Amino acid sequence: MKWTNSKEFFSELLQQARITINGKNPWDMQIHNEKTYNRVIKDGLLGLGEAYMDKWWDSERLDQFFERAIREDLSSKIKANPFLTLKLLMLKIINLQTKERSLEVGLKHYDLGNELFKAMLDSRMNYTCGYWKNATNLEDAQRDKLELTCQKLMLKPGMRLLDIGCGFGGLAKYAAENFGVSVVGITISQQQCDYAKQNCAGLPVEIRFQDYRDLNEKFDRISSLGMFEHVGPLNYRTYMEVANKSLTNDGIFLLHTIGENTSAFSINEWMAKYIFPNAVLPSISQIGTASEGLLVLEDWHNFGADYDKTLMAWHANFIQHWDQLKKYYDERFYRMWNYYLLCCAGSFRARYIQLWQMVFTKNGLLGGYQAPRLEAKSSDLSKPSSFDHSQVESSSTSTHKNTENNLA
Repeated sequence: MKWTNSKEFFSELLQQARITINGKNPWDMQIHNEKTYNRVIKDGLLGLGEAYMDKWWDSERLDQFFERAIREDLSSKIKANPFLTLKLLMLKIINLQTKERSLEVGLKHYDLGNELFKAMLDSRMNYTCGYWKNATNLEDAQRDKLELTCQKLMLKPGMRLLDIGCGFGGLAKYAAENFGVSVVGITISQQQCDYAKQNCAGLPVEIRFQDYRDLNEKFDRISSLGMFEHVGPLNYRTYMEVANKSLTNDGIFLLHTIGENTSAFSINEWMAKYIFPNAVLPSISQIGTASEGLLVLEDWHNFGADYDKTLMAWHANFIQHWDQLKKYYDERFYRMWNYYLLCCAGSFRARYIQLWQMVFTKNGLLGGYQAPRLEAKSSDLSKPSSFDHSQVESSSTSTHKNTENNLA
């Protein structure tokens, strides 16, 4: 079929996902600038995100917009910009995650300011997917994720745990307090490092500003939650070699990472430019190839649908606290962060991307490994949370509308 103009092409493309331009459904696209069509066709996902940041278009429910668009794989039906295609090809041979370049994501994302993360995250400051099997709010989901992780690692008092990419110290603190282990946590975010040191003060926890490639000591257990996305395909083998080298012979390694259904060498260009520079989501085959001959895979657990709930909870918190946050961040940041959280929520809801927890051993656990899926400790009383997951969609939508009105 031939189209007379870019608007006609774009409109028919969206209709494949039952998205209507200036329609009445909450997921429909409201166009404020007619240049949006050419911009998206020319620059793809980068143009779509930047046009949103520039207030050229809106959608009442961005998460639903993206869920629909992704399920229909609409981005693949727009001809790629030749420059971006060449760039993607170059990423197969250029290592964007060297020791020097790996610091960029710490500076540009994780060091955005602890005020932002305190407002958005749970009380333990977990910036990774929660586990919602038995949880009804963000606080409990994140506690259950920590408990599940520790159970999978089979932690026992006196063990030494390495946490690669320790974030704000949530897992390190939980493991030390509840399982009697000593912990070394490493991160390449200075603000996370400073916060984690204070967060874990008085516990047998050492927090270091350190690259994983500089490790040279033994641990009984290794955990890595939400860090592997910043390693990069050209370094996957090195990462697994470090894990192998750092484990005792009877050690266990838990890898928690977002994963993609197909192998890639980059994330989408908007996300790479504005949110996670140099990040790449690994695939099943990439992880398998990298670990082959080094580690034995004992368990592979996919709870990617839980990241949708986690992101919607973060978004509700972000919107709820925007009046305090706007002292530090401007309106363009608000739109960028709103787009980031809801785009990701829609991606997980569409099952385009996954959340995997993999358990590896160095030599294979004799007698086999029995993978837990959570046996919550009844004595663990978590801090009550004001977030009610059953209300996340309605509350975040109405609050978002009020926030947009205040910004206007």
